[in-house]
Amino acid sequence: MKIFDLFLRFSIFFLSPFVSQAYNHDSNYTRPPPGANFIVAHGHPNFYPQQVHVSLAGKDHMRITYITDDMNVPSMVEYGKRPKKYDRKTTGESISYRFFFYSSGKIHHVKIGPLQPSTTYYYRCGGHGKEFSFRTPPSTFPVEFAVAGDLGQTDWTVKTLDQISKQDFDVFLLPGDLSYADNHQPLWDSFGRLLENLASTRPWMVTEGNHEIESARIVEEHISFKAYNARWLMPHAESLSHSNLYYSFDAAGVHIVMIGSYTHYDSHSDQYRWLREDLKKIDRKRTPWLVVVMHTPWYSTNKAHEGEGENMRKAMEGLLYRAQVDVVFAGHIHTYERFRPVYNHKADPCGPMYITIGDGGNREGLANKFHNPRSPLSAFRESSFGHGRLRVIDEKRAHWSWHRNNDNFSVIADEVWFESSKSSTHCILNHFRNEL
Repeated sequence: MKIFDLFLRFSIFFLSPFVSQAYNHDSNYTRPPPGANFIVAHGHPNFYPQQVHVSLAGKDHMRITYITDDMNVPSMVEYGKRPKKYDRKTTGESISYRFFFYSSGKIHHVKIGPLQPSTTYYYRCGGHGKEFSFRTPPSTFPVEFAVAGDLGQTDWTVKTLDQISKQDFDVFLLPGDLSYADNHQPLWDSFGRLLENLASTRPWMVTEGNHEIESARIVEEHISFKAYNARWLMPHAESLSHSNLYYSFDAAGVHIVMIGSYTHYDSHSDQYRWLREDLKKIDRKRTPWLVVVMHTPWYSTNKAHEGEGENMRKAMEGLLYRAQVDVVFAGHIHTYERFRPVYNHKADPCGPMYITIGDGGNREGLANKFHNPRSPLSAFRESSFGHGRLRVIDEKRAHWSWHRNNDNFSVIADEVWFESSKSSTHCILNHFRNEL
């Protein structure tokens, strides 16, 4: 095992692309480049559960995901409200997969519930290993989301996760590009171990990015998203989606829609039809806030990946605008940028606030080249690693902040208070005009 770990570290060091000196366009802060991948070994017996993470799985339910190298360990979670006192037990399902010469461990998915809101539950996976605990999100406001995209597993990723863990939150949103395994499957295992301490305590809700595609058509006709779909089962069935690449869920009074940048999205696609129906069913009295998460940005003033989201924007932006989406999060471009409310490339007070937050800590470094002069639509932009926080106070008010990783402490470099477009009389009238 030690020889394998040394080989893995050696290969990653020389094969990982190190790109760009970090660059802060709009301030005097300069960010050094990322380091090599931060590899986390298992170091426990084969039956020991590892890579534990939790996710929301429909109303009042959570899904516990864990992996064991021992294929005989049962897919079972014991849990309760007191440490080491498990009065409930649930069995689930499991899956494993092969990729070239790699064989995954047994990937367990166990859906538990019903659960009470704002409650800490203690749990053990597979009848072995240590005890974990998580807290369920609240059923009412306020509710807080931590947001970070393009995480990877470098020293900067470690700093980002450390900064996130220092301040409590209810749900983690990840707009794609998780492990940066890029066909090298052991990196998926290392990534799962890296984030376990945080992902086992709060629900992580993710969508796919381009680094999750991992096609290998020489061996099989099509293996896109094979590892991602096996390891990160999201509540697509619970939200009536036929694909794990797009789904929706509720947290307190917020409806969150995770859409897929790398699956079909035109008006004849399954995703488009599902999105249209999902948006139609939203009860804005019950969930007055509407948030969308995707990987490829529709709006950006950075030169990296320029125009890659334009076709998807043309296909779907009207749906989001008519549904009165409040905020759209994206990753892909390794920088932070916040736009003023916009629709069809024009300032619009009834349009969503678009935020690019692809600066979680990936190995490729930061995207440091912006177009100048800056567009008046762009409110703030900076190429530094960090994370964001969306705190929804009540049915009308919310606070967004972007926290730059600055050595051993986090610095709020951008923040804004804003109101839901649903609470604006002007936007309500505009919405009805668009519906006619």
